[in-house]
Amino acid sequence: MKETTKFGLIVAVFLAAYYLPWEHIVIRQAGLESFMMLQDYARQHVLTCLIPAFFIAGAISVFVSQAAVLKYFGAQANKFLSYSVASVSGTVLAVCSCTVLPLFAGIYMRGAGIGPATAFLYSGPAINVLAIVLTAKVLGWKLGLARAVGAVVFSVIAGLAMAFIYRREDKERAEGAIYMPEEDEKSRTLLQDSLYLLTMVLVLVFAAWAKPASGEAGLWAAIFGMKWIITMILLIILAVMLKVWFTKEELTNWVLATWGFALQILPLLFAGVLVAGFLLGRPGYPALIPESYIAGLVGGNSLWANFFASISGALMYFATLTEVPILQGLIGSGMGQGPALALLLAGPSLSLPAMITLSSIMGLKKTLVYAIIVVILATGTGMIYGWMMG
Repeated sequence: MKETTKFGLIVAVFLAAYYLPWEHIVIRQAGLESFMMLQDYARQHVLTCLIPAFFIAGAISVFVSQAAVLKYFGAQANKFLSYSVASVSGTVLAVCSCTVLPLFAGIYMRGAGIGPATAFLYSGPAINVLAIVLTAKVLGWKLGLARAVGAVVFSVIAGLAMAFIYRREDKERAEGAIYMPEEDEKSRTLLQDSLYLLTMVLVLVFAAWAKPASGEAGLWAAIFGMKWIITMILLIILAVMLKVWFTKEELTNWVLATWGFALQILPLLFAGVLVAGFLLGRPGYPALIPESYIAGLVGGNSLWANFFASISGALMYFATLTEVPILQGLIGSGMGQGPALALLLAGPSLSLPAMITLSSIMGLKKTLVYAIIVVILATGTGMIYGWMMG
C-alpha cells in the first residue's frame, strides 16, 4: 500500500470520527450494526470457512503451474480444450479483476486468440474459489451454485462472442506464434498433488458443514454430528501428506503464500463488512439507508432492477470477497435474488479501474464491447434466475 493511500485512509477515518453526528440515533444504530455484522462474520465464517480456503488458495498459487494453464490459449490450440481451460482458470489463479490484467496482457500480446483470452479474462476473477465458497455459505448454496455455473458459462459465451465479432482481426493475429512456457519440474506426481488439494477441499467442506434445520434428520444431520471427527481425520491425513511428500522449503512457500492471501484479503473484507453493516445493516435490522430505498432500486425481478444491478457491479470495484457482505446487506434490505446474481456475475470481473487499464491493452472499442456483453448476459441471467426462484 502506497504511503499516500495510507495517509488518505488515516484522514478519512479522522474526518468520519470528527464530523459524523454520533449523537443521532440513526447513526448510532448504523454504527452498532456495522460491528454486529463483523461479529457475525468472525464467529460464523472466518475460522471454519475463510482460513481453510486461504490455505487452499495458497497451495494453488504455489503448487499449480500457471504455465500449465496458459499454454492452452494459443491460436493453434484445440478450441474445445482452450475454452474449457479458460472457463475454469479462476479456480487455479484466484485473482481479482485488476490482478488478472497483466496475465491477460501477456497471453493476448503474444498471440492468444481473442476468444480464449477473453474467456480467461472473465473467468480469472469470476470463479475465485474463495468467493464461490463464501457466497454459498453466506448467501445460500443456490446462489453460490448459480454464480459458479453462470461464471463458467459466461466466460465461454463472452469469449465466443468476442471471437465472432473480431474474427477477421483474430485471423490476422493467428498468423503469429505464441510462446509456450514450460511447466515447472516437481518432485510429486499429479496424483499426489490432486490428493493433497482434494484433502484440503474436504477439510473446508466438513469444517463449514452447516447446522441442519430444527428437527431435521437424515444424512445431513448425521454428518453435522460427526463433522469435527471427520475434519480431524482429514487433518491427520493432510499432516502425513505434508510430512512425506513435501520439502521444508515448499511448506514455507505455501505458508507464506497463504499468509499473503490473508493479509491482502482479510483487512479489505473486514472493512467491507463494516461499511456494509453501517450502510445497510444485517437482514431485519435497519441501518443508515432505509430498506425502502433499496427495494425500490433492486427489489423484485424487473428488467430495470437487473440492469441497474449489472451496471452498478460493472462500475464498482470489489476487492476479493467484499461483494459477499455487501450483497448480504442488500438482500436483507429487499434486493431480489435475480439482481443479486446479476451483480455477482458482472461485479467481480469488471470494474472502472480494470476497464480503464484494459482499454490500453486491447483498445477502447473492444473493452466497451466486452463490458456490454457482460452486462447484457448478467441482466438476462438475473431475470431468468429471479423467475426460477420466484
